[in-house]
Amino acid sequence: MELRIFSEPQQGATYVEILALALAAEEGGFGAFFRSDHYLKMGPGSGLPGPTDAWITLAGLARDTSRIRLGTLLTAATFRHPGPLAIAVAEVDAMSGGRVELGLGAGWYEEEHSAYGIPFPSLGERFEKLEEQFTIITGLWATEVGATFDFSGKHYSLSNSPALPKPFQTPGPPIIVGGHGPRVTPRLAAAFADEFNVPFAPYEVCRSQYDFVDKACEAIQRDPDSIIRSAALVVCCGRDEAEVARRATNIGRDVDDLSENGLAGTPAQVVDKILHFAELGISRLYLQVLDMKDLDHVRLIADEVLPAVK
Repeated sequence: MELRIFSEPQQGATYVEILALALAAEEGGFGAFFRSDHYLKMGPGSGLPGPTDAWITLAGLARDTSRIRLGTLLTAATFRHPGPLAIAVAEVDAMSGGRVELGLGAGWYEEEHSAYGIPFPSLGERFEKLEEQFTIITGLWATEVGATFDFSGKHYSLSNSPALPKPFQTPGPPIIVGGHGPRVTPRLAAAFADEFNVPFAPYEVCRSQYDFVDKACEAIQRDPDSIIRSAALVVCCGRDEAEVARRATNIGRDVDDLSENGLAGTPAQVVDKILHFAELGISRLYLQVLDMKDLDHVRLIADEVLPAVK
């Protein structure tokens, strides 16, 4: 099992704090450092100093880290046009020496769109745009140097694009699709994804989602085993019950709820639950760290959980 650290900087974090967490993850031996792509905080708290742009942040991390992989869970297709997004991701991939992964979704948080003047169309239109974005981004990256790329869709049109720059990775950074939908999301995963992620769901929901993706792959004669299975869960680990409770309080969560729906407990308890999820064929787990300043939390997991599940 590969463990990755997943952060939520929109809840309130400077670039310096994001970098400190990413470096702690790198030094601890985690497989990747991922961040959400949001422009508005969720729940209580001030959210100060305000949101950071995911791909600007990742560009900085690309230069300020050296080994750890970097990416988003998930960039919203509503935030950016596909051509400029393909350019940005390719550039950050080159800046990192080929350590970038693109998680891309339809977008769901209506309030952040209205707060920053971003159009928020219907769910159906958002998924239409998402599918066109996958087609365009992967098409741009796969176009041979010297050739051009054209696309004519319902929402986007590209004409005589030089399809530059190229990412460091060939044919491009891995694509991550995630979600809980039974039809459209699995179909998009089968068509475009290197990895399928189920976020914040219990064991049985994860099992159902992977089954949906497997069937979508079989429908287009793709080997389901060619898609990496992953999940994301909130983590709250402590050396004893008191430390677990303290960390849960710091993130405004209930220990019992975290134990049932996340990864809460001592290192041994967290390891047991991780190994239980591994029975679903999951090979990557994103640990959502909600207190980004608690670097000792990350170090504890690195020292006492990571070696037991690698």
